[in-house]
Amino acid sequence: MKSIASYSFLILGMSLFTLFLSAQSSSDLSDVPVSQQFDEDSLQIAELFRLSLTEGSSYDWLGKMCKTIGPRLSGSTQAEQAVNYSFDLMDSLGLNPKKQPLMVPVWKRGEKELAFYKSANGEKNVLNILALGGSIATVDEGIYAPIVEVETWDDLKTLGEEGVRGKIVFFNEEMNKENLYTFHSYGHCVMHRWGGAVEAAKYGAIGVLVRSLNLRIDDFPHTGSMKYDDGITKIPAAAISTRDAEKLSKLLEEGDEVNVMMRLMCETLEDKESFNVIGEIQGSENPERVILVGGHLDSWDVGDGAHDDGAGVMQSLGVLELLQKLNYKPKNTVRVVFFMNEENGLRGAKAYKDYAETSTEEHIAAIESDRGGFTPRGFHVDGNTSQLEKMMSWESILDKYGIHQIEEGGTGADIGLLKTENNLLIGFVPDSQRYFDHHHSANDTFDTVNKRELELGTASIAALVYLIDQYGL
Repeated sequence: MKSIASYSFLILGMSLFTLFLSAQSSSDLSDVPVSQQFDEDSLQIAELFRLSLTEGSSYDWLGKMCKTIGPRLSGSTQAEQAVNYSFDLMDSLGLNPKKQPLMVPVWKRGEKELAFYKSANGEKNVLNILALGGSIATVDEGIYAPIVEVETWDDLKTLGEEGVRGKIVFFNEEMNKENLYTFHSYGHCVMHRWGGAVEAAKYGAIGVLVRSLNLRIDDFPHTGSMKYDDGITKIPAAAISTRDAEKLSKLLEEGDEVNVMMRLMCETLEDKESFNVIGEIQGSENPERVILVGGHLDSWDVGDGAHDDGAGVMQSLGVLELLQKLNYKPKNTVRVVFFMNEENGLRGAKAYKDYAETSTEEHIAAIESDRGGFTPRGFHVDGNTSQLEKMMSWESILDKYGIHQIEEGGTGADIGLLKTENNLLIGFVPDSQRYFDHHHSANDTFDTVNKRELELGTASIAALVYLIDQYGL
């Protein structure tokens, strides 16, 4: 793979614009070969990357939000602060920001969760757990019961009511380490977090512990959304850290009965008004045609919500800043949307979908960044054959920047509702190896974000927006 660093060799001696780029470029942008077909595009995209790496603001914006506001669960004071912060950022860039109102669910964790088991000598062994988002509370004194370990729905069915009634079901399926793309492993296991409480309750369980969706062994439990079904008894549900999951599994393997005490103090309150935050650069030729970039502003209530999805929203806003710094006047409207309530309801996505369906605008493309602020790898695409082929034709330019994974695949929860017969949905794909170290946990903090990786992601999305705007779909 040829490096970003190669482009200035090829642009020496060209126009004053090119000379300016060469003078401003660092040595590691010195030898990117330029496709004859896309000379001007290559120069523009090279400049987008240079600007992002030297003048980009995504990292600084993210740092301020994480440090001064922190986690931003829908309906919380912090979420409200994040809305105002985002509005002010967009206003400072002259993006004519708007707040789109919507109602969001309000769930509060309450006092810190408590869980332990007792050794044979009566010693309490504390377990690291987090209530799953939407869980009911236990009784004030907690629940204390034997645990029973399962990996699959079939295991649960085999145990039946006789083996489950009155117990805490412990779902202990590991994420598959063999998958190179870690989201595939996540997708295989997430049903236990989402539906485990419902399935276990069918057999008379009184609580659920779910192994955290994390590929490494550590002490951080990972929360996330869960559901209850009408007509099925609601039981409390929590995630347990991978290290403690391993510990419990070993004890059970040795044949010991393990009784666990689990205390959750969470509650669900009435819905509350919140907002999507929207800004744009209006198109110079086709203002009614929209290229959307976005992510979700809300996060879970632990950590900083840095990778999920503070990185995504600030990269999306950074795209518009880069276009401004490039003095690029888009043909189509480029719109940034900070969606609210992706984590536990998709209310922001639904509100924006309702707007899009009644608007006279045409959303020709929507790009979502919601997979962390790691090194760019490419894009997943949901569109027709010709649109995919158009995307593939740009590989000769994008590949120089490590953007080589352009393929069909999942794009993003928020933009998914915008799909039509004619538009293109795109999910930004960074390297996935470290994402689940942080996802939905107290470990999702700003200090785990690398500035260069984040800004490279901003530039990658900006490059794609530029190409879509130039050549259409």
